[in-house]
Amino acid sequence: MRTRAILVAAVACLWVGAIAARLYQLQVVRYDHYQGKARRQQQTVVELDPPRGTIYDARGRELAVSVQVESAWADPADLDDPAATAQALAPILETDSQALARRLGRDGNFVWLARKLDPQVSAAIRRLRLRGIHFLPESKRCYPMRELAAQILGYVGTDNKGLAGLELLYDREVAGRPGRRTLLRDARRGTVIAPGLASAEPEPGHDLYLTLDSTIQHIVERELARAVALHRAKSASMVLLDPASGAVLAMASYPPFDPNRYSAYPPALWRNRAIMDSYEPGSTFKVVTAAAALGAGLVHPDDVFDCEMGGITLLGIRIRDHKPYGRLTFADVIAKSSNVGVIKTALLLGDERLYHMIRALGFGRPTGIDLPGENGGILAPVKSWRPLTKAYVSFGQGISVTPLQLARAVAAVANDGRLVTPYVVAAVGSGDAIERRHPDPAAAPQAIDPATTRVLRTLLERVVTVGTGKSAAILGYPVAGKTGTAQKPGIGGYAHHDYVPSFVGYAPADHPAVVGIVAVDEPQGFAYYGAQVAAPVFGTVMREVMLYLGIHPERRPLARWPGQPPLQVMTASLRRQAPAAAAPAPAFDPEVDLAGEELAPGDAVNVPAAVPVPAAKAAPGGASHAPR
Repeated sequence: MRTRAILVAAVACLWVGAIAARLYQLQVVRYDHYQGKARRQQQTVVELDPPRGTIYDARGRELAVSVQVESAWADPADLDDPAATAQALAPILETDSQALARRLGRDGNFVWLARKLDPQVSAAIRRLRLRGIHFLPESKRCYPMRELAAQILGYVGTDNKGLAGLELLYDREVAGRPGRRTLLRDARRGTVIAPGLASAEPEPGHDLYLTLDSTIQHIVERELARAVALHRAKSASMVLLDPASGAVLAMASYPPFDPNRYSAYPPALWRNRAIMDSYEPGSTFKVVTAAAALGAGLVHPDDVFDCEMGGITLLGIRIRDHKPYGRLTFADVIAKSSNVGVIKTALLLGDERLYHMIRALGFGRPTGIDLPGENGGILAPVKSWRPLTKAYVSFGQGISVTPLQLARAVAAVANDGRLVTPYVVAAVGSGDAIERRHPDPAAAPQAIDPATTRVLRTLLERVVTVGTGKSAAILGYPVAGKTGTAQKPGIGGYAHHDYVPSFVGYAPADHPAVVGIVAVDEPQGFAYYGAQVAAPVFGTVMREVMLYLGIHPERRPLARWPGQPPLQVMTASLRRQAPAAAAPAPAFDPEVDLAGEELAPGDAVNVPAAVPVPAAKAAPGGASHAPR
């Protein structure tokens, strides 16, 4: 009995020792391993997107905000029937039920169903009362003004990352820091948020304060939409700048898109055409040639040029003018936009001086605006120029620019020759910690001599009063500008029916407050000239912008505005508003009203009904077509 008792005791001791050793191994030696395994089984750490900073316009209006919504997730281990659950959720989530069932059938205890749901969608899921379906609060980007300035603002993906526009360029500043939320499974396999578990709340991002004014932006987008619809154009873009600082007051591309649901639109509409699309500027580029010639002292406004009645032959190549002109002063060369006169000006300049002015005004490189994807345009190095390159470049052919580049160059004319850097974001920050981000206008390089800009302003003002840009005139506000209609490149040369009419200018001419450019791509029909398509848009927009900015009309003799009697501005305005008989239409003057540089000999034009439309004729063989 004693032997048996000793044996039983020994076995018991060994048994207890083995259990103790095993417990020591589990609870001491491998404690960290099993604690981590239990944590993984019982806890799930979910990263929560922070609210992105708000984007404000120049007057504090919200253009982009973050709102709290719900995201749905599922615990596959807690689902009664994954296939049935997927079948019920698929119509609400607008997804494939079989693909959803495969996701719900995976191992694990956390699967996203859908992120950042609309309130009505999350409410519909809740009404199903499905086991294992849960919700978490998240931040979602919202654009309360929808299409307004969409190409500038950009958009944000589901992962809260900026994908375009300011949302992309300033993503680090605006995004904020994500939060973490630890979820605990209780004894009933439910999911709870325990207060003792580690968590971190999301930190909001910094706000952006823009130079854009949503009211001005709305005016621009509205008029672009009207122009595209009226002329059945492919697209249009417009930029408005403060010439003294470079601040962008408005920048629009039409057609637009809604960044709240950007994936529903073709990617072509996401493009900011004002900075991404380059085109041959046509006659608007004559401003650059004139600046170079005046600055070099080679021409004077009263100098007379023989425009050779419609064409010039250089190295055996005939370059036609848009109209047959004889002897014109240089002021009339610009006002009537004579290609021959400008070519002869370029011949006086030579390659180097013309190229130097083009580079000095910022062409051939990006402007440096704080927006992603800017196109620098196309400017061949002067050493690769051929003998006729300067002739073509002088009237805007053989060079490509963006609308913003051209607006910036004309802003230099309006700003006593200083070439400012355009910008959209004025400041970044939140609360009391706001950092100014705009460049210093005082550091802008001097591209044109101030005395030259004063002469050039007079020439550009004559374009609007007596030249090709009369349809851009604004009653009460002197306007300076230039029209242009460029042919688009095609197969083996230039397309005969694809044009980009444009107008660039500023107002008021004597104390410039706003510089603007309008470019319309491929208008259809007879009205495809800059004076017919782009200049009226410029005039309508600038008239409203002047009044909105509190710039009052001037009381001047109306001789400087075409088609009006020599009365005071306000008197004429009141007469038109009075209920009187309609005044007779002004007489049609084909020398002025046919939009100088847009009309080539023999081309059909859109004129008043009383004037016969000439039949179109074939261009002479081998002739080089100037931009119209």
